[in-house]
Amino acid sequence: MDVGALLRAAHEGDADAWNALVSRYNGLVWSVVRAHRLADADAADVTQTTWLRLAEHLADIRDADRLGSWLATTARHESLRVLRVGQRVVPTDEVEPGDEGEAVALDTRMLTEERDVLLWRAFEMVSAQCRSLLRLLVTDPTPSYEEISAATGLAIGSIGPIRGRCLERLRLHVVASGITAGAGDS
Repeated sequence: MDVGALLRAAHEGDADAWNALVSRYNGLVWSVVRAHRLADADAADVTQTTWLRLAEHLADIRDADRLGSWLATTARHESLRVLRVGQRVVPTDEVEPGDEGEAVALDTRMLTEERDVLLWRAFEMVSAQCRSLLRLLVTDPTPSYEEISAATGLAIGSIGPIRGRCLERLRLHVVASGITAGAGDS
C-alpha cells in the first residue's frame, strides 16, 4: 500500500495502516532523535511526541511522498525543544541484560568488546554533522536524500560528497586506532 493510502486509512482509524506507517518510518524518526544525543527517556518521549504530532495532523499531510521529511523535521524540532528546556537526568540501577545466546569464548568476547570500544571512539572523533549523517544512512529502510536533508538541514546535492568525506574520516580514525579487519570478529 502506498503512503498516501496508508495516511488516509490511518486517518479513518485503521490500526494496521497506522502500524505500517510506524514500521516504515520509525527508524528514520529514531535516528533523527538519537542524533541529538538525548537521554534515553527524553529520546523515547520525543519519538512518541513525533508520532503524536502525526496523529494530530494526519488529515493535514498534503504530499504523502514528503511524509518522511515531515517526520524528520518534526523529530528535529521536538528534539531541539527538549534540549532548550534542558535534559532531565534519570538515575537508574538498571543493568543491561547479558547475552543469553550461545556461549562465546572469553578471549573472543573481550576482543570483540575492545574492538567495539575502539570503533565507537573513532566514531566519536568525527564531527557531529558526520555522526548525524552516518546514523541516518544506516537506518532501515534507508531514508531518501530528501528525508536526510530535512533531518540534517543539508542541501540534497551535498549529502553524497559529505557522506564520502565522513566515511573517509571515520576510516582514518579506525586505521589510526589500530583496528584490523579480523580483530574480534565472531
